[in-house]
Amino acid sequence: MYQRAIRVEFNHCDPAGIVFYPRYFEMTNSVMENFFREVVGYSYHAMMADGIGVPTARVETDFRAPSRLGDVLDWGMVVEAVGGSSATFRLEARCGAELRLITRLVLVWMSPEHRPARWPDRIRAVLTAHLETQE
Repeated sequence: MYQRAIRVEFNHCDPAGIVFYPRYFEMTNSVMENFFREVVGYSYHAMMADGIGVPTARVETDFRAPSRLGDVLDWGMVVEAVGGSSATFRLEARCGAELRLITRLVLVWMSPEHRPARWPDRIRAVLTAHLETQE
């Protein structure tokens, strides 16, 4: 499981001091971007320079409890499935023992021609290594 902590900042919150829900999607993007940079070894910056992309094709989120200014959200991410050109990721955010949200993202590997393409073998191997195992 890939993990990353994100502190809830003022810019994430509505006037009540609670995370405004679209900001969670910015946080999930940050988790994914850092996973690709730190684990996959292919940063979004390098992808863009190469004309490659991994856009989100689907997102599904269950909001379980609100997060507030100053909370530290511990994000965990696993790969649920790897297809030909897409992969499904599950991310969970917790504050202490409390589950705040669960989200599933489907990313698609895009060629320089902006068409879905098969994951490169090297990246597929990293994603497969992070597949969640069933106990």
